[in-house]
Amino acid sequence: MSTVKEAVEVEVPLPVAYGQWTRFEEFPQFMEGVEDVRQLDDRHNHWITRIGGVRREFDTEIVDQLPDDRITWRSVAGDTSQRGSVRFERIDATHTRVELTMDVDPTGAAEKGADALGLIDRRVKGDMRRFKDFVEGGGGEAGGWRGRVRPEDPGTTF
Repeated sequence: MSTVKEAVEVEVPLPVAYGQWTRFEEFPQFMEGVEDVRQLDDRHNHWITRIGGVRREFDTEIVDQLPDDRITWRSVAGDTSQRGSVRFERIDATHTRVELTMDVDPTGAAEKGADALGLIDRRVKGDMRRFKDFVEGGGGEAGGWRGRVRPEDPGTTF
């Protein structure tokens, strides 16, 4: 399993950065290789990605979500194994630090080769730069989900 970590400082208030990140169905607008994200309910999303010509479908579950602080998820079904967390930190009234950490388990020869060459790391770093441009440029509409999702198992750490 490979760990990818990237942070960007965005020139928007914390609630704007957090709110935009909760609009999962807009991810294809700034995430390379993400073709579609469909929000199934408050905890679950269905993803379709195409990376290096390989199409993947999988579901993720949000296991911990605290408004204006963090969103933590894991894959639960499909042909991709990953987990991660995105954290939001207020720098000042108009700047926010957004830090993404992902653990990805590449499957198949093409994905393992891409990981060995650092392509997954570069893709995530590019996605974070595109998120910065997207949210600073007005992104989608204002808003986003501000509900709380608590871990089902208090002993679980991510």
